[in-house]
Amino acid sequence: MAAPSAFRMLRRLLKPPARGCSSGAPVTQPRPAEPSRPAREGQSTRLQFLQEHAAPFSAFLTDSFGRQHSYLRISLTEKCNLRCRYCMPEEGVSLTPKSDLLTTEEILTLARLFVKEGVDKIRLTGGEPLIRPDVVDIVAQLHRLEGLRTIGVTTNGINLARLLPQLQQAGLNAVNISLDTLVPAKFEFIVRRKGFHKVMEGVHKAIELGYKPVKVNCVVMRGLNEDELLDFVALTEALPLDVRFIEYMPFDGNKWNFRKMVSYKEMLDTIRQRWPGLEKLPEEDSSTAKAFKIPGFQGQVSFITSMSEHFCGTCNRLRITADGNLKVCLFGNSEVSLRDHLRSGASEEELLRIIGAAVGRKKRQHAGMFNIAQMKNRPMILIGG
Repeated sequence: MAAPSAFRMLRRLLKPPARGCSSGAPVTQPRPAEPSRPAREGQSTRLQFLQEHAAPFSAFLTDSFGRQHSYLRISLTEKCNLRCRYCMPEEGVSLTPKSDLLTTEEILTLARLFVKEGVDKIRLTGGEPLIRPDVVDIVAQLHRLEGLRTIGVTTNGINLARLLPQLQQAGLNAVNISLDTLVPAKFEFIVRRKGFHKVMEGVHKAIELGYKPVKVNCVVMRGLNEDELLDFVALTEALPLDVRFIEYMPFDGNKWNFRKMVSYKEMLDTIRQRWPGLEKLPEEDSSTAKAFKIPGFQGQVSFITSMSEHFCGTCNRLRITADGNLKVCLFGNSEVSLRDHLRSGASEEELLRIIGAAVGRKKRQHAGMFNIAQMKNRPMILIGG
């Protein structure tokens, strides 16, 4: 199927369905009520109080460069129902025996500890996190943690339409969906599986349930999908999407090559030729994305520039792999097993010392894309995408 026809099909699929009553008359969707002025003032007063009385950030989660790590990514599984070329080697990966993976209780124990120390955002990753049978229960348990403001998931979208209503009810409030092409045949080539329409249903369901923005992650690879940049951007005209273009990054087994990488500036130039009014948006201090918006469009586009313009200086992220290792840098090969210490009966204080020592060893920045390509690291699927 040609790209333009797939694009039109996607727009039709994502168009909100019309609703009607028994008389056939259209039913308008109720708009969320605006908070009253007293409610807004009350929220502002509470926020000011929390800021003024906030406890000092945990020394255990602060590195030697003063970066405070308030964002934790937890991989729930090494397994995935797709085989994306940039994530998994063609021959597959050796999976960790189940007995060596974190149990649900171990995941929650570590999450409680990190939140107690100041983590206010947790993202569940994989593998594919939505193939874990108890993912809804895990979200519900995390939602009970006092101080945790955001629970997100990064998913390939295959199971999203089916599970998202339950996940939202359990407390999930942020969704990232991986989608690297709008052409069904190319989708099958990239992920080595079928499922394009299921992913589209997942995007539609996230919009329908009110997630705003719905983040769509697109790894851009020269010779494969860089010709679809404008089609992806066009989606943001009528849809509340944040399309995030990600520079192709080197991991074990993904056959990274510098010539395949399309840089942020090259992508930006391509988009500006079509939409010269593209505007830069303000960034949060710890944001990994450079965000832009076309005036009049509902959504926005962003760029994850890990290779050409790294953001190590403001990094606030830590990762726990499915087998329980703490990684303080996505591109670093240094890890420490929290699982082993948990299972040996380490106390909370001992765990914090171990975590603090690992965070304290975090380097100022990654080694650069050419050095990273030569370093031994896990395949992305075994880190947590």
